[in-house]
Amino acid sequence: MVVNAMRDSGMNSDKENLFKAVSSSTRLSILEHLSEGDKHISGLAREIGISVPVAAKHVRILEKAELVERKKIGNTHMIGIKLNNVYSFIDHFAENRRLEVERGTTLLEALKSVAAVEIKKMGNRVKVVSMDGDEGFYVYEVDGKFSNKTVDEYEFHEDAVVEWKKLVPITKKRLLVSIRR
Repeated sequence: MVVNAMRDSGMNSDKENLFKAVSSSTRLSILEHLSEGDKHISGLAREIGISVPVAAKHVRILEKAELVERKKIGNTHMIGIKLNNVYSFIDHFAENRRLEVERGTTLLEALKSVAAVEIKKMGNRVKVVSMDGDEGFYVYEVDGKFSNKTVDEYEFHEDAVVEWKKLVPITKKRLLVSIRR
C-alpha cells in the first residue's frame, strides 16, 4: 500500500513537473527554438529576448520535466530538446476505453464495439483507414509490441492493453534553404 502511494505520488510529481514546464509561453518558446537544434543558453536567451539568468531558470524547469537535456562540450553547456519525452507527454492525452470481450474475439470486433471503423483490404491484408471519421493509416501494439497479424486475424485469449497509433506525417527535420544573392 505504501509502495503504491509512493509510486502514485511520484507519478503525480512527474505530471506536475510536465504541466508546470508547458504552462509558460516562454518555456514553450524555448522548446520551439530548440526544435531547430541544440543551443547555448546565452544564444537561446538572445533569440527569445530574455536575460541569461531568466533563460537558465526556465531551462531548469524544462530539465526537471525531462523535456530538455544539457550536454557538456568542454566548458560549454548546450541545451537540446528530448523529442521522445515530448511525444510521450502528448501520449498522456490518449483516449482510454475499457471493454470486456469473449475469448477469441478479434481485435477488429473489439475496436468496432467502441469506435466507428473503416477498413480497406490491401493485397491480402486488412488495414484500418478511418477511426471515428478520422482518416489515416493506423497501426496497433498489444502490450507494447507490434503484431504481424491484421486486425481481423488478431484474437484475444488473455487480458491485454491495445494502443492504436495513427501514422501521421511528423516533421523530423526541416531544411530552410536560402539561395545566396
